[in-house]
Amino acid sequence: MVESIDLAGKKPQLSVWEEVKEKMGLGLCKSKNELKQGVSLPQGLLHHHGISCEDQESSGSLNKRRRQQGQNPMMPAQGVKLHIQDHHVIMDNGILQVTLSKPEGIVTGIRYNGVDNLLEVRNNESNRGYWDLVWNTPGSKGTFDVIRGTSFRVIVENEEQVELSFLRMWDSSLEGKLVPLNIDKRFIMLRGSSGFYSYGIYEHLEGWPPFELGETRITFKLRKDKFQFMAVAHDRQRKMPLPDDRMPGRCQPLAYPESVLLTNPVDSQLRGEVDDKYQYSCDNKDNKVHGWISFNPPIGFWQITPSDEFRSGGPLKQNLTSHVGPTTLAMFLSAHYAGQDLVPKFGCDEAWKKVFGPVFIYVNSSSVGDDPRWLWEDANIKMMSEVESWPYSFPASEDFPNTNERGNVSGRLFVQDRYISGTYIVAASAYVGLARPGDPGSWQRECKGYQFWTQADKDGYFFIGNVRTDDYNVYAWVPGFIGDYRHDPVITISPGSVIDLGDLVYQPPRDGPTLWEIGIPDRTAMPFFVPDPNPLYVNRLFINHPDRFRQYGLWDRYTDLYPGDDLVYTIGVSDYVRDWFFAQVPRRKEDGTHHGTTWKVKFSLNCIDKRNSYHLRVAIASATLAELQVRVNDPNTKRPLFTSGLIGRDNTIARHGIHGLYWLYNIKVPGNLLKEGENTIFLTQPRCNSPFQGIMYDYIRLEGPPN
Repeated sequence: MVESIDLAGKKPQLSVWEEVKEKMGLGLCKSKNELKQGVSLPQGLLHHHGISCEDQESSGSLNKRRRQQGQNPMMPAQGVKLHIQDHHVIMDNGILQVTLSKPEGIVTGIRYNGVDNLLEVRNNESNRGYWDLVWNTPGSKGTFDVIRGTSFRVIVENEEQVELSFLRMWDSSLEGKLVPLNIDKRFIMLRGSSGFYSYGIYEHLEGWPPFELGETRITFKLRKDKFQFMAVAHDRQRKMPLPDDRMPGRCQPLAYPESVLLTNPVDSQLRGEVDDKYQYSCDNKDNKVHGWISFNPPIGFWQITPSDEFRSGGPLKQNLTSHVGPTTLAMFLSAHYAGQDLVPKFGCDEAWKKVFGPVFIYVNSSSVGDDPRWLWEDANIKMMSEVESWPYSFPASEDFPNTNERGNVSGRLFVQDRYISGTYIVAASAYVGLARPGDPGSWQRECKGYQFWTQADKDGYFFIGNVRTDDYNVYAWVPGFIGDYRHDPVITISPGSVIDLGDLVYQPPRDGPTLWEIGIPDRTAMPFFVPDPNPLYVNRLFINHPDRFRQYGLWDRYTDLYPGDDLVYTIGVSDYVRDWFFAQVPRRKEDGTHHGTTWKVKFSLNCIDKRNSYHLRVAIASATLAELQVRVNDPNTKRPLFTSGLIGRDNTIARHGIHGLYWLYNIKVPGNLLKEGENTIFLTQPRCNSPFQGIMYDYIRLEGPPN
């Protein structure tokens, strides 16, 4: 039985303001009111956060806008107004106006800061801001569907808030034509808010036809004449190509459909660069704010995701962000970097309901003369404020529980590995989460329910707040250790529950002492050697960048570096940072075909225990239509000691990633296969129909017999 206790006295979590100070280096800045002393933030940005607005001599762009509109800048923000027309509905709070088609619920216009429409006016109204999905019946190909409501309702209308519903109901007459889901798209505008919210409620009733849901998201397509600078992270920002640059005559298609080489771009400075939307993908845990900046006028458009609870696949699942269009995405569900394992499949007897969102669409502006790139910093402050406000109190749907209807879980995690330490090891920075009950590690393939994750502190303490009511397992993985932890008892979250799990102990896979190891167990191939790209195919953003793996065509560099013989790694001599290629891929032959590769790990043993088994641990960070075969000391044995069979559809190699789904193999090596002196383990990846097939290793370890 799990004990519920009062959490008084537990270590407090960092406030949003403390996180702002930490991110922006404001160690001496104690409060928001001191921000103007701690950092030179442009005045036109401050009003968005209550940092320095109407209480300052120079009151920024909000007051300037109010004066332009003939308003008293000291008056409270205008109430929210709703204008219902024959075919459109407009939400207006005096800061921005959002126009949606009625009853479809397509965002056709966003008026802000003197610009009539931030969305691409050259596009058809149905191709500007919309919810969409990809679905299929079992065994058929996917169908792309822009979700159009068939009925419109006003859910809330007052000066503080407007909430609108655009509903599409399903019935048997639509079988085979539309996905068998009732879909309720909601849009919310609040008084004084420089943006709007959206969430969706998807429901499949018992008895409805089976189907698969490959993807669902919100898409915004912005004006290409204004939004040309994109920011997805502090170190991933750049001027982007225009959509015209991806058209015939201005680019050369490359080996993978989304990749093009810019040969005649509108901006000649971009000539010779590669563009691919997957170069800007991001882990869920880091994908909280991204978007675009217009320099003239200085306006930012940002997609903020304050919680990952409704995203599939856990904190390491990768998704698209923003890309050439200019396009901004709020991804909820996708198979990217995972394949079919992350495609939920529903039977006809399966009732299912899920709320995706809310997410926040934030717009900001700065004064002429300020550096528009400050808009990114402002968007990050706003993002952290939204995160602290989660779960929101204002959505009207009973399917979105407020904080009083949720529960909390806390505890402390240790690692027990007697070959490293005789005492428990603090699981510092461990990822700890709640997901549907399942096997250890099943969370990374779970895509129907909700997940709640946090990272433990340096002492292994964790706190997971605002968990929806349901049954969960507690899962974890610890950087520096292989494998997955699961707390066996299923825990039940009820409204207001406060559950302290106490001390938890993870025992990672281990049978004997480490004889040698390659890499660092962090579920990525990041520690290994990532080559420089072919100079003909470069994205200049990623030159001398921590994410150098995002360059195009790195799979082909293996053949350049190993034209004749495959990789050989010698324990005690080689260094995995420079000598272990980040992906085991096929070698390109002169005729353009490919063949499989065999890597050798050479090592010496002084004495052998012939009567007992050794253990080879192979952790894989990603696999794409690959196979791992292991042989010991004889590369020509017809039957390998171990084969994984065909595994993985991550497509991480082609899509410029460094990890996908995690695999761990524990392979027994009989002592009689080893010998005193030099030994060799052969790692073969034979699948070679495509240059994008292969394996990314996370970590490899050979253990001796128990002692």
